[in-house]
Amino acid sequence: MTGEDDLAAALAGLLCDLIAIPSPYPPGDTREIAGYAAARLRRAGYAVEVPSRRDGIDNVVARLGGGRPSLVFNAHVDTVAPGPREAWRSDPYRGTVREGAVHGLGAGNCKGSMAVQLWLADEIARAGGPARGEVVFTFVGDEERLGPDGLRFLREGGRVAPDMLVLGGQTENQLIVEERGVLWARIVAHGRAAHAGKPQAGENAILRMLRLVGALEGVLGPRLARRGTLGKPATMSLGTIRGGENANVVPSRCVAEIDRRLVPGESVEAAFAEIESALAGAGEPPASYEVELLTGTSGFSSPIDGPCVAAFRRAIEGRLGRPARFIDATGVSDGRHFAGDRIEILTFGPGSGAEGHAANESVAVRDLVDAAVIQREVVRELLGLRR
Repeated sequence: MTGEDDLAAALAGLLCDLIAIPSPYPPGDTREIAGYAAARLRRAGYAVEVPSRRDGIDNVVARLGGGRPSLVFNAHVDTVAPGPREAWRSDPYRGTVREGAVHGLGAGNCKGSMAVQLWLADEIARAGGPARGEVVFTFVGDEERLGPDGLRFLREGGRVAPDMLVLGGQTENQLIVEERGVLWARIVAHGRAAHAGKPQAGENAILRMLRLVGALEGVLGPRLARRGTLGKPATMSLGTIRGGENANVVPSRCVAEIDRRLVPGESVEAAFAEIESALAGAGEPPASYEVELLTGTSGFSSPIDGPCVAAFRRAIEGRLGRPARFIDATGVSDGRHFAGDRIEILTFGPGSGAEGHAANESVAVRDLVDAAVIQREVVRELLGLRR
């Protein structure tokens, strides 16, 4: 076997190990898979801690070297639930290698990146560690529910303070350097119940909600269509609407939730204030509705000529023989928690985003190998290796 054949076998085997450790959300229990990663990293010589602030959600921080620059790698270890088992051609919790790919739950999102990063951690340790600065590997939970108890928790506690943050993700070994922020808001419209045979005796909360949402769309729709960067627009989507008890009762309450995607440069506070202003323009009495900010984080944009992005561009072209591409992010990552920190943030990893959150998820073994070689070269360029 060639050296790359050995590497392919090692990465495929490591990924199969990770797939066999269930970590779906719900419930998002990451204790076992975090323990697996922590034990491996301790054997390699890293200083390892496993911090947690919510029962069942363990995170791993493994550090080698010290000082600046701080190059932090990250992959989330939780997955979505597998869904109906009959949709899978093989056991979702058993990694299966066929037709040059590893199949199983989380193969691409995000255990493929985790496998590559664990291999990379071993490789750096075998080379004596970084010649300058530090390299940190973080494996976190609570990503799939957009929760605060994974990478955000590590940042808030000062356990990581990167100069450069590399997030694992399904980018087909290309680069995401810009990501929209996200804001979720809830609108509650109030009315007065009455018999449907005499609707004029009540106030219909669903109709009030329709007027509120109509005003929101009328004001923000055209405005958001003019915002955007790198081809990704600012957007707003009505995700849920619930109201009424029975067809013969005028509804007294209606609840709607909206998703607002923010382009880099927009703040959560300003975007929410814009929603409040648009709703106020609907003409409904102020006491007849409420709007609440549920969660929100800003987007980020890294310069394409920054040291980390430039190192990835060179390594990708050197390995794949063609220039790196910058691709769009459909969803959001844990990089959003560092949006205001003035650091380089990028997402890179094996696999296609089209396969994430889907039955029969897979990642090509060749993509795993390419991702490993590319990231090893990036570390060599940015930090150097002692031998």
